[in-house]
Amino acid sequence: MANNGGVAGLFAGIGGLEIGLQKSGFHADLLCEIDPCAQRVLQRQFPDVPLHADVRKLKSLPSVEVVTAGFPCQDLSQAGAKRGIAGSQSSLVGHLMRLLGKAKRAPRWVVIENVSFMLSLDSGRAMRFLTGEFERMGYRWAYRVVDARSFDVPQRRLRVVLVASRVEDPREVLFADNVSDSSVIHSQRIQAPLVIDGVGPDRVEQVANKSYGFYWTEGRIGIGWTIDAVPPIKGGSGLGIASPPAVWVSSKNEFGMPTIADGERLQGFPAGWTAPTEEVSRSLGMRWKLIGNAVCAHMSEWIGRRLHEPGTYDAKGERDFTSGSWPVAAYGHRGRVRVVNLSVWPLHSRGKVLTQFLKEPLKPLSERAASGFLRRALLTEKIRYAPEFLNGLRAYIRQLN
Repeated sequence: MANNGGVAGLFAGIGGLEIGLQKSGFHADLLCEIDPCAQRVLQRQFPDVPLHADVRKLKSLPSVEVVTAGFPCQDLSQAGAKRGIAGSQSSLVGHLMRLLGKAKRAPRWVVIENVSFMLSLDSGRAMRFLTGEFERMGYRWAYRVVDARSFDVPQRRLRVVLVASRVEDPREVLFADNVSDSSVIHSQRIQAPLVIDGVGPDRVEQVANKSYGFYWTEGRIGIGWTIDAVPPIKGGSGLGIASPPAVWVSSKNEFGMPTIADGERLQGFPAGWTAPTEEVSRSLGMRWKLIGNAVCAHMSEWIGRRLHEPGTYDAKGERDFTSGSWPVAAYGHRGRVRVVNLSVWPLHSRGKVLTQFLKEPLKPLSERAASGFLRRALLTEKIRYAPEFLNGLRAYIRQLN
């Protein structure tokens, strides 16, 4: 039996999985992270935990209850290079399999997190690799796409969570909680993106007295527009510069960016969590990069609670998965894969809307940034922005001149 409550965190980043599990009763026994700035955060936030720099040189895992792996997403992300699971970064997950395969005692649970785009990139090759490796080692596995907004943070962030075990049923962790799609859609606070691929019929009513998140660095094919939340916080733009999302507060025609402290809170961390980074690099962009690459801590806390107390799930509507795109949720064992009918919302968020959540004033968007975004927005081929938004942006730019 593995040590009760122990966690080995591979590809730990700034500890998003580990702090969430810690809040739900686990404790870190080992951390592994190669980025020097992320290492400094881990050293300050988990001072008594052994820290290894390179998963490629890690010879073995300690006897623990949980192994976590938020492995690099650069090759799997829609915003990244899209090289797939064989890319130089994302292929590092193979070392997780190496370490699991040689472990004297298998962990009770394995928890993996990554971008949802991996389900469709290369026809789902990454998920086939992961599930195939777990099957080869005798693990049951289950995965589910979840939205960070379900965990009381106003950030539209879809991520794949995969849980595997040799001795437990991972379905009782990931599938026990579910909010139906209809409940989400009809909530007064939780809504679909305003105008993606066409202007919605209730566009005018939605614009008034609301806030909207968008990528101010977005190009002509962007997908960042989000109601009463920010789009996924990214590690940086395609040009390699820090790019926290921007926010439009329609009632005040205010355009600005959240502060770094609010960015940390949007990922479920306490404000100041990444401040130790400044001992290595004074770049604010580096802190935003670490936040953008992190795992939402509130999400991992939910996982931790379910690892401690697995629930039950409704198998109604299950079906065999044979081919095609990987679904929102599925599980497998001994070569059989079953599709599960679930939404991306495990919990019904009771959190505040964006303007209530942010504790610090927005940093005003510069005239250059606003004008550049407006030029690209007028040429975009994927999003038809609401006229009220574009007119407000024009008025904002005039005020700055």
